[in-house]
Amino acid sequence: MTFHKEGYTSLALTVLFIFVLNALISFYFPDAHVVKWIVYILSFLLFVTIVQFFRSPVLHISAEESQVLCPADGKVVVIEETEETEFFKDRRIQLSVFMSPVNVHVNRNPISGVVKYFKYHPGKYLVAWHPKSSTENERTTVVTENSEGTQILFRQIAGALARRIVWYVKEGDVVEQGQQFGFIKFGSRVDIFLPLGTKINVELNQVVKGGRTVLAELLNNVALPSETSDVVETTHIPDVEKSLSDEHGEPTLVIEHDLEKEQPAEKPVAKAAPAKKPVAAAKPKPTTAAKSTTAAKPKTVKKSEKK
Repeated sequence: MTFHKEGYTSLALTVLFIFVLNALISFYFPDAHVVKWIVYILSFLLFVTIVQFFRSPVLHISAEESQVLCPADGKVVVIEETEETEFFKDRRIQLSVFMSPVNVHVNRNPISGVVKYFKYHPGKYLVAWHPKSSTENERTTVVTENSEGTQILFRQIAGALARRIVWYVKEGDVVEQGQQFGFIKFGSRVDIFLPLGTKINVELNQVVKGGRTVLAELLNNVALPSETSDVVETTHIPDVEKSLSDEHGEPTLVIEHDLEKEQPAEKPVAKAAPAKKPVAAAKPKPTTAAKSTTAAKPKTVKKSEKK
């Protein structure tokens, strides 16, 4: 346990006030022993109150990418789905932690990553549990993005008593989970906005510890049902028919592919024209010369006729 640097001035003023008060009582009322003891007791209580308010416990935190640590000590007063209008401009899960004056008021980074957005808003000083304190009170807004690309928004909100907000981060800073990012003096509230679907590990009115209580668990790299169905629909699985064959003496698995679906249809081949029958060659007609030769051939005369 150490004493936070933001309390040095307050502690010095408190010690000075106690010293002056006791000196005056001793000077003007030297014999008023009862009054002296009352002042001594009140002075001691004031000193202890200041010391415990600015106490800063030393924590050894092992960073977990999927976990969201509580940013401050206090009590959970809000768990609801709401519209975040400053940065995300969409629906988020809001968790709010109220810090009383007796809590540790150190604010710690809920996740590790890079600060993507920071803004200070001057405003009112409504009581910290007022519904409009998150948007109308003096506040700071910080958005940190982790290595998975998940962004978390958290706010320091001043209250009716806490009128001083201190922050140690700016845009572009690389921060570590559990590291101090700010301080709120004398009680107030811290809001944190998580993505829809985040697993919440706390309940309303639960007492939480900054840097030690795991508020929620981020569900990174989880496919949504709609995305899964799209992948299945776009995947083509060819139809196959399975049968068993005992051609080689043992049952063998035979897979017959549907060739009509896998191979493109062949173009029909034009049928060849039927061959024409050969035409017999015409016999040549005898010429006139041939006829005259045949006619001039002498006839054979039998011997009996000569006698």
